[in-house]
Amino acid sequence: MIDLRSDTVTRPCPGMRRAMYHAEVGDDVFGEDPTVNKLQEQVAALLGKEAALLVTSGMMGNQLGLYVHTRPGDEVLLERSSHIFNYESGAAGAIAGVVLNALDGQDGLLTTSQVQAAIRHGYYWESRTRLLCLENTLNAAGGIIYPLHRLERLADAARAAGLACHLDGARLWNATAATGIPEHTYAAGFDCVTVCLSKGLGAPVGSIFAASKEIVAEAHRVRKMLGGGMRQAGILAAAGLYALKHHRGGLAEDHAKARHLAEGLSALSGITVRMPQTNIVLFDLEGGRALPFLEKLHTRNVAMVPFGPRTVRATTHRDVSMGDIDRALRRMQQILAPAIAVP
Repeated sequence: MIDLRSDTVTRPCPGMRRAMYHAEVGDDVFGEDPTVNKLQEQVAALLGKEAALLVTSGMMGNQLGLYVHTRPGDEVLLERSSHIFNYESGAAGAIAGVVLNALDGQDGLLTTSQVQAAIRHGYYWESRTRLLCLENTLNAAGGIIYPLHRLERLADAARAAGLACHLDGARLWNATAATGIPEHTYAAGFDCVTVCLSKGLGAPVGSIFAASKEIVAEAHRVRKMLGGGMRQAGILAAAGLYALKHHRGGLAEDHAKARHLAEGLSALSGITVRMPQTNIVLFDLEGGRALPFLEKLHTRNVAMVPFGPRTVRATTHRDVSMGDIDRALRRMQQILAPAIAVP
């Protein structure tokens, strides 16, 4: 199976498995796992934050960001297509008790004027606007990179209005790989940031929540409250350390695979493709629907996911090769009449 559903399907490579096997461990609930501590310190430095916390998932990291900056009934501003709004099982309301105010951006990008206009004035009958959440890269927009100057302006506007700022940086590593802008530069304007280890970096489990020491201390308490305390978690942290050392450079190769896939798709009739900036390719079926197309594709051992009635998402990663991309294109050619033969 050529699995292009997500970069979360990546599996630990042999070197990563060896690192996990040999990991030095302790009880992380007591703060005594040396490998976890090393990972947290390393990622905090990469993100330019004072401290960091290993969490089980990007979703947990995002929910910690909401929880530590709000009280029940407060309002959080974000973009309508964001992961927190669409793909986190309603956790913002169920756990933090907040109201999500989803703003309609252009390709997932907000403007300063939109954010300023959405901030409530503080009347007692209103929810209190407390937090702005942004995402980089933008999953639902096809892995678009949030331009740094826009991130900075939005964070400045939020802070000027007394709001805190959280960055969902699940694929922030990809933004850095594509632009050369360091992760800490992207994260600088934010009170907290979450980054994932289990997507393009290829670790089996884990994300990191990073912020000031004070915020991380509170997030540590909330992580325990949510059942996220782990014991000998160094086995997982070792995978993250290995990924940071050995796999970050490979993200640029994933981007090249995505461009190759998009170029091949553009040669097929009946498809409109959006050229990728990172490792996510979105394409629209002009004359058909996504689900029947994907069912046919699955019988040819290629897996992708629907992203709308006629929209499909394909995500490249370290477990698929350029040869796999070519094979996937040929199998799609069997379903869709090609405008130009795919080699």
